[in-house]
Amino acid sequence: MDVEQIPGKYILTGSHQFDLMNSVNQSLAGRTAILKLLPFSLNEMRQIDTPRTTDGRLLSGFYPGIHDKKLNPTIACRNYFETYIERDLRQIINIKDLRLFRKFVRLCAGRIGQIFKSSSLANETGVSVPTINSWISVLEASFIIFLLEPWYANIGKRLIKSPKLYFYDTGLAAYLLGIETENQMERDPLRGNLFENMVIMELIKSRLNQGLDPNIYFYRDNNGNEVDIIYKTGRRLIPVEIKSAETFRNDFTKGLNYMKKIMPDQTDSGYVVYAGSHEQEGENFGLINYEKAATIVD
Repeated sequence: MDVEQIPGKYILTGSHQFDLMNSVNQSLAGRTAILKLLPFSLNEMRQIDTPRTTDGRLLSGFYPGIHDKKLNPTIACRNYFETYIERDLRQIINIKDLRLFRKFVRLCAGRIGQIFKSSSLANETGVSVPTINSWISVLEASFIIFLLEPWYANIGKRLIKSPKLYFYDTGLAAYLLGIETENQMERDPLRGNLFENMVIMELIKSRLNQGLDPNIYFYRDNNGNEVDIIYKTGRRLIPVEIKSAETFRNDFTKGLNYMKKIMPDQTDSGYVVYAGSHEQEGENFGLINYEKAATIVD
């Protein structure tokens, strides 16, 4: 390839291999691109799948095989998770007690959208904090979970500097939470967290599909002020609030107004992403349905 200088002559395809990059004996710097291809986006789902309710979307998730083969998402995610533990996991880490690791992953699912605290997980799982941190790294490397970093600047506030925990796919998270039907999803206390997870993933997928870094963060300070998403574009900040409700309320813009107050010169008009059908573009914020969330970062 170096001699012929033909870009794209070689194409490598296949599922994620943990030892692939370590086995390449050349740096390939400047001659390769690394793309992260995540599960389907909502836009892709609209092209290949029949319309679903919001609860149906959260339950079925976005793994291609589930929709291509019309599989039961609970059974498919169970098989995926068991295969992951028995095959992929053993390639990268030696876990003596798989029962504890399964418990750990399910506890992570119960913390979707919450601040990640390794000490709390260590206490509940019965292992050490270093072990929890090692296991979290494994889940990140295998694209099961991701940690959303906080945004902060020197604005004279005591800010939360720990990340928030999310899953790459809500269908897998629903399985780990024991949610098997849309009725169960509708009543589950973590439904709002799963909805938030889905919207955040939609923004991340849109950026990664363009070959760009996500540049997506959250904001929270010790006084309880928070914003679900801060999208950083250049020197500008776009705040985004995510609500699973189908009806808009004025208090949905509380976080947006706060960001504009503390960072008036950097903060642009924000967005409220919700499950309702009414949309509007206002002077201070835009109201959009979650299926169009990707337009915020496109």
